[in-house]
Parts: sequence; structure tokens; C-alpha cells
Amino acid sequence: MADQKARISLSGTDPEKVDSVCQQIKNISERTGVAMSGPIPLPTKRLVVPCRKSPDGEGTETWERWEMRIHKRLIDLDADERALRSLMRINVPDGVNIEIILRN
Repeated sequence: MADQKARISLSGTDPEKVDSVCQQIKNISERTGVAMSGPIPLPTKRLVVPCRKSPDGEGTETWERWEMRIHKRLIDLDADERALRSLMRINVPDGVNIEIILRN
């Protein structure tokens, strides 16, 4: 199991929350002595929804553009049993998705 790696992908709309989870993972790797690479920031997705300001269709054509940004981070961690156990106990805030994939 020593040659296995855990790839952790984090995504969320609030970059501060995503970075705080990255910092918790970094502290775990330092505490357990496990090699870690990352966090690697992936490109931010922008979801833009244009909609009319006027509710009835009359008047001038004025548009509002609502935007949601999705920030992503990627972390590679050596799959140590102690590190993975403490990784499962991380307090993940609302709005942050975490995905852990074990690979060789």
C-alpha cells in the first residue's frame, strides 16, 4: 500500500472555504509525515445566466447577468492508513465538495 497515492479533488463556490480545507489537509500531511504535492489550482469555471430585468417583457431590453464561479483544487497525497483516517475526519464546510480517489 506504500506505493498507492490518494488524489483529492476539492471544488466549491467560495475560494476561502476551499483553501481552508486545503490547509487542513496540509496540516495532516505534515503531522503524519506523508509526502504531499499541491494544492494545484485548476481553472475556475464561470457559470453565467443572463435574464431580463423586466418581469413582463414590456419596456427596454435590459439584462442582468448572474454569475457563479466554481473553484477547484487538486492534491496528491501518499496513501498512508493513518493519514487517510485523519483525512476522513476533516470538517468540510457546506458548499465544498471533496472527492478522494486511490490509485497506483
